Amino acid sequence: MKSFKLIIALLFISQITFGQSIINLINRADSFFDTMDKGNFQEAHTFFDESVKDKISPDELKLFWLRLGNTLGTFEAVEGAQNKTEGEFYQVTLQCVFTKGTQGFTFIFNKSEKLVGFFVAQSSAEAAYVEPAYADTNLYSQKEIQIKFANGQMAGMLTTPKSGTNFPLVVLVHGSGPSDMDETVGPNKPFKDLAVGLAAKGIASIRYVKRSKIYPNEFTKIFTAKEEVLDDALAAIEIAKSTPGINKAQIFLMGHSLGGMLAPRIAALAPDLAGIILVAAPARKLSDVIAEQNKYLYVVSGDTTAAMRKQFQEAANEIDRSRLLKLGDIAPDSVILSAPASYWIDINNYDQLASARRFTKKILVIQGENDFQVSVQDFNIWRAALAANRNASFKLYPDLNHLLSSQKEKGNGMQYRTPANVSPRLIDDISVWIKGK
Repeated sequence: MKSFKLIIALLFISQITFGQSIINLINRADSFFDTMDKGNFQEAHTFFDESVKDKISPDELKLFWLRLGNTLGTFEAVEGAQNKTEGEFYQVTLQCVFTKGTQGFTFIFNKSEKLVGFFVAQSSAEAAYVEPAYADTNLYSQKEIQIKFANGQMAGMLTTPKSGTNFPLVVLVHGSGPSDMDETVGPNKPFKDLAVGLAAKGIASIRYVKRSKIYPNEFTKIFTAKEEVLDDALAAIEIAKSTPGINKAQIFLMGHSLGGMLAPRIAALAPDLAGIILVAAPARKLSDVIAEQNKYLYVVSGDTTAAMRKQFQEAANEIDRSRLLKLGDIAPDSVILSAPASYWIDINNYDQLASARRFTKKILVIQGENDFQVSVQDFNIWRAALAANRNASFKLYPDLNHLLSSQKEKGNGMQYRTPANVSPRLIDDISVWIKGK
């Protein structure tokens, strides 16, 4: 086992419902990481309770560990732990030291001391979000709204300029995975930056919490991009149409990453849109983009050991499983890369290039060269596919990363731990494009 440098500030609670000491739970969490570090992913899978084992496979644990190594380096030690009760569950957070940095991980145990949850924790020492210089509260107002669906609702935010009327409005659509309305990543909030920056230029916006963030249990079985992205984007567009002071002929949709890939599909269902903005949008199959990310992070990690090569290949094999176009003998709720087979079939049978070619309104494609998640290759594919479309415009920024902030190098996920705002140049260009003819 790696050295267990435990510097604990334990928050002991007088009435603990677990039969054994909290020290045992901390040691169990540490053993889980040690098992992963040794590459024993089948054994690591046994740490989970039977009720959640089908939600994460040993292969997905391999992929997680590979990506973690690519970003943070080699696991070295645990240097601190905290704990607290959460109803009938117990939460342990370990601060883990890697060769490239320290990261917290939270483990949720049930009464049987089995894992029912495991996720990356936000470090209390993590840098805080910094308001951009263009966030002038004298120029904009914000009002909470609700994005409703059959079984619930999500909070959203309408941001409008304080002066004038008959504003253009942009609906912001997230990338992959659960996300809050600001699309927060570490201390970065690109959607918040975009909203306040555009409002200062006389353009309103709607952003909202992603459904999978608030209702994760709805995404444990069969679902597709419709439930994850499309339905709520369309609901936000309907809210935009009924918002006082908005120019209903000037409603745009801006999709980031996966949201940009799906923007032409959303537009086909919302013919009243004036245009779509594709920001860092995959032009290839999503599996191809993930495979490219995986290879890039493996290369920049600099780890050429046989163990790392083995993990990389195993991760590549799992990514290949996501390329399916039809079920065959696979159950629709079979989990591949944390999503069901139904999701991958839906995404893989979607042709975003053909869908964009059918869109007759304005299109703006935006890409940063320092983006390691979606590459310039995708931008070039979009540009070639839409070359005959006179309504299509393209903006390539040499310095921008996936979160649309200016960076000196492409880097990796560690870059997202430093506060950086959306480029004001990007906001200026989007504003000019929206207001142009």
